[in-house]
Amino acid sequence: MKNFIEISDSEEEQVDKIKKWWDANGKQIIAGAVLGLAGVFGWNYYVDYQDSQALNARSLYLSYASDSANVGAYDKLIKDHSSSSYADQGTLLMAKYLFVAGNYSLALDALKPLTTRENSVIASTAILRSASLHLELGQHEEALSVLNIENEEGFSGLFYNLAGDVFLDLGNIEEAKKNYTLAIDNITENSSLTQLIQIKLDDLS
Repeated sequence: MKNFIEISDSEEEQVDKIKKWWDANGKQIIAGAVLGLAGVFGWNYYVDYQDSQALNARSLYLSYASDSANVGAYDKLIKDHSSSSYADQGTLLMAKYLFVAGNYSLALDALKPLTTRENSVIASTAILRSASLHLELGQHEEALSVLNIENEEGFSGLFYNLAGDVFLDLGNIEEAKKNYTLAIDNITENSSLTQLIQIKLDDLS
């Protein structure tokens, strides 16, 4: 854009320069203003849309959470909001419903894609539930493989505790004690879970 008006000697010259400057730059100013307003309105629309989508996803999740028979709400949640965290939470919930109904294999199938999610809470929850299901089915090697404790961060105490349960079920007392001890070392001191693990550990002494 050309430089703005220079100081002129007379009012007529200044008016003339204003006209010339406007002829040269007026369209750019108008276009810039329109684009600026479009950007503002576009961003506001995007934010409103995102908020609306999040509310819709939450509503569908709560509908399914309050009624396990409302499979339609879950299906719509997965179809319309697959990238939402509510979709993954809904799948965790579905796996829980399947577990309660005794459909262990279907529950494992539902959990498997969640075990590799970037969200560590979703992934760790799915891993722990998958390992618990394998233990319930007597699939000890699969349970320990799913836990994969060495590669998991942030939930190691829970992982060690469950690994201890697997080894205990196998009759491997030493490994069970080892994992229970590691679990206590990695869980907040004086928590109720620590006390429960300590009871299991004491029973093996």
